[in-house]
Amino acid sequence: MTELPAGIIDTLITKAHEMQQSSYCPYSGFAVGAALLTKEGRIYTGCNIENAAYSPSNCAERTAFFKAVSEGERSFRALAVVGGKNREIGELCFPCGVCRQVMSEFCSPDEFQVITRDSTGTTVIRTLRQLLPDSFEL
Repeated sequence: MTELPAGIIDTLITKAHEMQQSSYCPYSGFAVGAALLTKEGRIYTGCNIENAAYSPSNCAERTAFFKAVSEGERSFRALAVVGGKNREIGELCFPCGVCRQVMSEFCSPDEFQVITRDSTGTTVIRTLRQLLPDSFEL
């Protein structure tokens, strides 16, 4: 795994936090933002979008991935995720299992990095393989 420069990590976290402001979370009150970095350096963002029926809800991470893939992107380097109440960064916020499986469709398990930061500034970076060691694959 090639480490990302600190400036890129900070940019991704900032963009993810900005996306928290667009979150539609009237049921949980837990706003999540994500920023997805392509291998070419483009950034796609997403927020969580809840629904009264719950299952039609979509996570911030998948929103970012679906936006990128719908624009023709297929090569990704990293994803930053932040979440918390009151649209602020709270605790460390890792992707759910469904999002991890979506990532495994498009990302190298040993190279793709998932970044999260909490309100104290603690940053944790894990590879996709660390988060999803036995994904479904073709």
